[in-house]
Amino acid sequence: MRSLQENGDQKVESKIEEAVAPLREKIKDLEKSFTQKYPPVKFLSEKDRKRILITGGAGFVGSHLTDKLMMDGHEVTVVDNFFTGRKRNVEHWIGHENFELINHDVVEPLYIEVDQIYHLASPASPPNYMYNPIKTLKTNTIGTLNMLGLAKRVGARLLLASTSEVYGDPEVHPQNEDYWGHVNPIGPRACYDEGKRVAETMCYAYMKQEGVEVRVARIFNTFGPRMHMNDGRVVSNFILQALQGEPLTVYGPGTQTRAFQYVSDLVNGLVALMNSNVSSPVNLGNPEEHTILEFAQLIKKLVGSGSEIQFLSEAQDDPQKRKPDIRKAKLLLGWEPVVCTAVLLLLCVKKKTKHREAEGDGEGLHHNSMFQLLEYLLNTITRTVV
Repeated sequence: MRSLQENGDQKVESKIEEAVAPLREKIKDLEKSFTQKYPPVKFLSEKDRKRILITGGAGFVGSHLTDKLMMDGHEVTVVDNFFTGRKRNVEHWIGHENFELINHDVVEPLYIEVDQIYHLASPASPPNYMYNPIKTLKTNTIGTLNMLGLAKRVGARLLLASTSEVYGDPEVHPQNEDYWGHVNPIGPRACYDEGKRVAETMCYAYMKQEGVEVRVARIFNTFGPRMHMNDGRVVSNFILQALQGEPLTVYGPGTQTRAFQYVSDLVNGLVALMNSNVSSPVNLGNPEEHTILEFAQLIKKLVGSGSEIQFLSEAQDDPQKRKPDIRKAKLLLGWEPVVCTAVLLLLCVKKKTKHREAEGDGEGLHHNSMFQLLEYLLNTITRTVV
């Protein structure tokens, strides 16, 4: 009787197993589908791993800085109010044990334990910072005050992302860190220019009075992936207009100069500055200078566009020349940009055209002559990158 009962139990168990087995496989498949794949991350010991806060970390520069610090093995907390930042810029880190994303406006105090603070929060393109000048001023003054207060409370080092705009429309060329600037304090750009100047003043007041460790990066024009293509800045405007076959709009005679760096170069400079002993301001930019008209003509060639160049009246307080003197960064940080302007534009144009094709509106943008031109330029000028 017992053996019959055992046989019966075994048959029942076997039938249950047959029924459950497919379910187990489905569960495994579901688990695989929900498993997040992250970029490769280095392992750091607790002694070497830092707790790092990045304000504005979902923005253009902030998200690339997030990528670097995460892949270097640190714990990163991103704070952003998503005015110009985008969740998709950092969504590939969501769920990782070293990453946290907080929807927060820096004009309100933040209570968190960190070792380093990269304070990047602020609109940076003219249409964005002029859209709400009072908000821009609050972000750069009250926001900076809150971050300095946090740094003081927890003993963190703070790096302020300042800007070349503190030099205004410069009368010294190229601009070095000792130049005090030539800024219109009541012009349309003043909310950003003066906001950053006040932020720098606050940093050094906290350093002298409260002993807070500060670093100040004066960032020059920067370009790369995740930048808003319609944010009103000159090169992004030109690429978008050329891709759409629209006239490239040059404000003024086109003789104004700019010098653009690639975002990866800037991120390396920010990290080098944060981890250095340099407490005075440091220029981070590419000294390779071109006129606005030269940028327009080069982008037309890269895109293979038949767009015309249209000259419009010049914007108020638009700087006539902008070129960083980076001798200080070279000497004290061992830093200089490695991506030249032509390669920078090539990378951005190729990425943008691929993005447009993926969205289904890239017909006619990718033709043989354009590919040949892009590849030829890439092959001939890459040697200047390193």
